[in-house]
Amino acid sequence: MQRVRVSSLPLLVVALLAAGCAQLPFMGASREQGNAEAFETMGRVYVRFGPRAFSGSLRWRHDPQADEVWLGGPLGQTAAFIVRDSTGASLTTADQQTYRAMSMEALTREGLGWSLPLADLSYYVMGEVPADVTAGVERDSAGRLIRAERDGWTVRWSRPGANATETPLPRLNLTKGDVEIRLVVDQLEPAQR
Repeated sequence: MQRVRVSSLPLLVVALLAAGCAQLPFMGASREQGNAEAFETMGRVYVRFGPRAFSGSLRWRHDPQADEVWLGGPLGQTAAFIVRDSTGASLTTADQQTYRAMSMEALTREGLGWSLPLADLSYYVMGEVPADVTAGVERDSAGRLIRAERDGWTVRWSRPGANATETPLPRLNLTKGDVEIRLVVDQLEPAQR
């Protein structure tokens, strides 16, 4: 009987690769989840995209597992309703057209004509940036963010009437190519569970 010896090196490499992959999060899912802090916010939004524009209200409920966003038109009617959960994202427009996608930016680009970086926006409204954002980050003398860059977006924070000891609700200005999004946060509080 001839004995066949299997080298343990290939098995060791496969075991190490499998163990290493088990430690890595699925980047697409974690990126789409956004900020781990649950909140509810209301505000006003103005979007200019190419020659067109949108102005209205925004109501948003965020937690790591799901987002619900209502965009209201200038007369108070719902212009779009966006939902993100573990199955992906969907957007329903005022005329009941429904769009589905795995990426929130792709979804809003298709359904609204402009991209909404919702996962990153969940950090921005809290006056933060995702941990992996280091380029183009600027802070004021109190350490509050005033500018950051990510994925082609330039984000600017302003806090009208703020002094060095208070952190009022932010106003955000996001620009990327021919898209400009201005968001005024009127109310921000922890989400009720």
